[in-house]
Formats: sequence, C-alpha cells, structure tokens
Amino acid sequence: MARIVIALPVLLEDRVTDEAVRHGHDIVGRCVSALELASLVGPLAPDVVIVASEARYLTDRVLASCDDAGVRLVALASDDAGRRYAATLGIFEAMDAASPWPDIEAALTGSGREPTLAQPEAARGTVIAVWGPSGSPGRTTIATSIAAELAALGHSVALADVDTHGASIAPALGMLDEAPGFAAACRLAGNDTLTHRELERIAQRYESPLGGFWVLTGIGRPSRWPELSGERVAATIRQCRSWVEYTILDTSSSLENDEEISSDLFAPRRNAAAVTAVHDADSIVAVGSADPVGLSRFLRAHVDMVETASTNDVTVVMNRIRASAIGLNPNAQVTQTLSRFGGIESPALVPYDQGGLDGAVLSGRTLADSAPRSPARAAIRSMVTSRLLPEAPPLPRSLRHRFGRARATG
Repeated sequence: MARIVIALPVLLEDRVTDEAVRHGHDIVGRCVSALELASLVGPLAPDVVIVASEARYLTDRVLASCDDAGVRLVALASDDAGRRYAATLGIFEAMDAASPWPDIEAALTGSGREPTLAQPEAARGTVIAVWGPSGSPGRTTIATSIAAELAALGHSVALADVDTHGASIAPALGMLDEAPGFAAACRLAGNDTLTHRELERIAQRYESPLGGFWVLTGIGRPSRWPELSGERVAATIRQCRSWVEYTILDTSSSLENDEEISSDLFAPRRNAAAVTAVHDADSIVAVGSADPVGLSRFLRAHVDMVETASTNDVTVVMNRIRASAIGLNPNAQVTQTLSRFGGIESPALVPYDQGGLDGAVLSGRTLADSAPRSPARAAIRSMVTSRLLPEAPPLPRSLRHRFGRARATG
C-alpha cells in the first residue's frame, strides 16, 4: 500500500482516486494547485505524488519539494502539450493520462523499470571533467572540442553539461535546451531508474561527418540547480561509465564547500555538481585563459581543484594564447609563469583563433566541423591524442556503443 497525494483535474482525479482506493492504496491528500501541492508534500509525507502535467498543478517548485522529501513523482499528460511541458521541467517519463491503472501502479512502485545489469570493472568507461576558474576561460569550447576529437577517432562519447551557474553547451551546439537532459538523467538516477535506454531517450545527438556524440544538455535556468544534487550526479556518472567509452563533463568554476557558508548542514549544495564531477573523474582538463587576469585566477583556483580531485591525472590547458595579451613569445611566457608560481610543467597551449571560434559559435558546430584547419583545433586534437588517450584503460568491444536511431541537431 502506498500513501498518495493527488493533484489532478476533477474527472481524472475521480478515476485515479477510485482505482487507487480499490487497489488498497491510501489517498492522503488532494490538491487543486501547484502552490498547495508544494506546501503539503513535506507535512503529508506521501510515498508518491500523482500530478497532472499542466502549469496549474506542476511547477519546478513542486519538483523541488518532492526531491527534498524523497517522494516519487508520477506525471500524467493528457496530450502532446502536456508531454512537452513535462519535458521542459526535465520529466521525460510522463505517462499518458488514459493509461490503465496497472500501468500507473507500476510507475508508483517502480516495478516497471528496466533492470540494471552489473557491469564488470574492466568495462568502465573513462570520465573526463573539464574545469576552469571563473571568467569564461573557454571550458565549454574545450569540452565540446574534446568530445568531437574523441568521436572523430571512433570512440563512443557523451558530453554532459554539469554547470549549475551558466550551462552553455546547448546553445554552443545549436540545440534546444527547454528539456535539460542532464537534469532528467539525475532525476531518473535519483529514482534508481536510469538505464542506457533512458539515456539514449533523453540525450540529444550531435551529428558530424567526422563522428557524432551524445549530448546531455544543462539546466536552462540557474534556479534549477537543486535538481543536480551530489548523489544524483554521482549516480548519473556511474551509469554513463557503462554507456559510452568517454564521458566529458563540462563543470562550473566554483568548488567551494557550501556548508561552510550555510547554517543548514542538510541543505542542497549548489556547487555539489561541480565538486562531484571533479572528484569522480578519472582525468581532469583544467582550462585557463592566457592573459594576466586569467593566469592569476587560474593559479589561485588551481589549488582548490587539486584538493577536490581524487586523481593526479590533470592536464592543464592554457587557452587563447596570443602575444597581444601576454607579450612577445607568449608560449614561453605562459609556460614560465605557470612553472614559477604554480609548479605546473608542460601545459597544453591553445592559440587564439578568433575567426575560427566565431564561426563555430555562429554555426552552432564544433570547431572540428566549422574550422577543421584552425590552429586552435590542431592544438586541441594534439592534446587529446597525446595526453588523454594514452591514460585511458582499454575497453572490450562489447562496450562500444551501438548507436540506434539518432536525433540530428537543429
């Protein structure tokens, strides 16, 4: 028997209530608005919330209340508009409101989910976190370029936007971000229902003649950061390891421990997603901007990144190398500065190609597709092949992803 709270239109409420009671469940609350539902989830302590996929009954505040209380949420959509609305909130598992009760009951208990098979340790894919300090040093450009180069080399790749402050992968690749894929993956992981099939359903596909890859877009509004809790992000990363060979995580800059500035030790942490991504990654690409301000920011924040990471496999990438910002012989100056003040040796240096980067942003394509002869692209490709691939453990052929029906980008 489950304790259920319902927020549905009258006719649908009557049908669902009658069926639930007839099958031995307990209806502990009926709500007429999203505001009422969000305020009662905590006090009523239900096991499940059944809600209509309409703005009147379902909002991001309702999702946050269910998340905080650990309550399973089942959304019922009466039409395509309802399903699209649910998707904008990151709910890809919305059910048809006309579904028979046994199907709805299966969703209440989670019994209808696909079983997750244990993966052997040798089949674990490689996770690469792309991190950099504040000030837009080019994390997203480097992350998308790494994904593109790995895919071009024949590997199965997923690119995930884990930035809770300013997600930008979707617009950078010309994709719609109304339905954030990574938030949806985290929601499913929180319910223990995230599978490879679900990942393919909620991810978008970036298609390229060189090699395509999966994309889990980031949250469209920074206010949705509570959906990306540390536990959910960790569970999603674990599932991605057995899904593809390489998972690239584009993180936010801040790695502060929020509990040091919060009086509530059990409150959600905005930086938990970035901290978890950096901590759980097998390899880290630390990106800095090659100018006096960017170098200063990088050297100060690099210390926090090293303390957070659980791996010593860190590749430092200094982006936008140019004499106009750093002086004559910029490569040598940047290298000497990092060595002298940070003890960082042999960084990867990426020249500043304004035209190539502008063309990539304008077309919504990766640098490899929009400007294949760009010196910046050549430097990133060299870094990938010489510094990231040799450290990756060999994977059995059975793990290589079999791409099904792909979705083209806009």
